[in-house]
Amino acid sequence: MQAIEAHGARIPVIGFGTMTLKEDLGVELVEAALHLGYRHLDTAQNYGNEREVGEGMRASGIKREDIFLTTKVWFNRLAAGDLEKSVEESLQRLKLPWVDLLLIHWPNAQIPLAQSIPALCKAKRSGFAKHIGVANFNIAMIEEANSLASEPLACLQIEAHPYLDQRKVIAAAQKHGMAVVAYCPLARGKVPNDQVLQRIGRAHGKTPAQAALSYLEQQSIVPIPRTSKRERLAENLGSLQLRLSVAEMAEIGRLKRPGARIVSPPQAPAWDS
Repeated sequence: MQAIEAHGARIPVIGFGTMTLKEDLGVELVEAALHLGYRHLDTAQNYGNEREVGEGMRASGIKREDIFLTTKVWFNRLAAGDLEKSVEESLQRLKLPWVDLLLIHWPNAQIPLAQSIPALCKAKRSGFAKHIGVANFNIAMIEEANSLASEPLACLQIEAHPYLDQRKVIAAAQKHGMAVVAYCPLARGKVPNDQVLQRIGRAHGKTPAQAALSYLEQQSIVPIPRTSKRERLAENLGSLQLRLSVAEMAEIGRLKRPGARIVSPPQAPAWDS
């Protein structure tokens, strides 16, 4: 599978998001995704399914080195010392010696970046993660994090889909050579009913979801759609066989609208858009 390169990380161009997938279903879907051809898995401490993701990886029989695995540190575990301990706990649940990418899941206004970013860098130097990055940071936080980091920050993970204008924060991340990974790339069910995306997908013999995912992929943004259905796993992967025209990309780009953000919990920073 093709990959986006950032500071030595090679992040496969589409991933499988696993939030809410637990117990037997979580294990089975991770294994199924890998058998279909996915090589990028995304989990987090807060998802409560690191054990299932690790089990699904082992059940697949795919070599560990061939899978790009991301996990994330929850915002209440960012203090120096506690971050490292929390990552050790993640690795124990995964039953793995390291992850490919370790992210700060959300910033914490009570724990300064001057403490959490050095702790994140230490986790990389300790061998817990091959690469590190951040999620849900605004532009000011991206700038501060990069100024504090003694190890390169390889990734920014954010909400991104055709309706949300994230151009400013994406540009800020890319300025520092960071890859951008998109969660909620199908806007939590809004995409399949979109008439523009339906029409564009149909013109290529594809679905509206595949059109939305391809829209991100063609901007070098890595979508990590989550699904609990096996047939959707294959459908989402099929986005890689779709090539949108310049006019189609522009038309999807015009779907952006105010108030389109889906995820904004209490710990969210002041967003740039």
